[in-house]
Amino acid sequence: MLANRWRETSPNDVRYNCIAWAAGDVQHFWWPLNGGFWPASVARVLDLATFVDAYATLGYTPCGNGSFEIGTEKIAIYCASNGEPTHAARQIDSGLWTSKLGQSWDIEHSTPSGVEGPLYGSTTQFLGRSLTDVSRIRLRVIYLLLIARA
Repeated sequence: MLANRWRETSPNDVRYNCIAWAAGDVQHFWWPLNGGFWPASVARVLDLATFVDAYATLGYTPCGNGSFEIGTEKIAIYCASNGEPTHAARQIDSGLWTSKLGQSWDIEHSTPSGVEGPLYGSTTQFLGRSLTDVSRIRLRVIYLLLIARA
């Protein structure tokens, strides 16, 4: 885990987990089992299809990869070798990825593979949704222009 460049972006916070963080929710601990928050219309089952369905309630659909796209926000779902989901990360406006490490910190990492390993397994599914916030799309374009000038 954390084989690539990463940095801590927030202190420990037990109110939410990586699944919630990827969904953009810092008020709930998302998990389908043991009384965690879960979208009411989605089955409380610990499998990849259920996690895809949970994120679909927020407008995410399966996509082919985690490549940066200006008008798309992406999530990576990680699964253990038995196929059970273990972790989720979200791509941020800079093209980097953000993860919540259990009940610990939020971090930024350069690629989805940056948190792969024995604890979280491997990236199994990418999801994407269109960004409708014009200011966020502009921010992504400005960031790319700044990188190109560097």
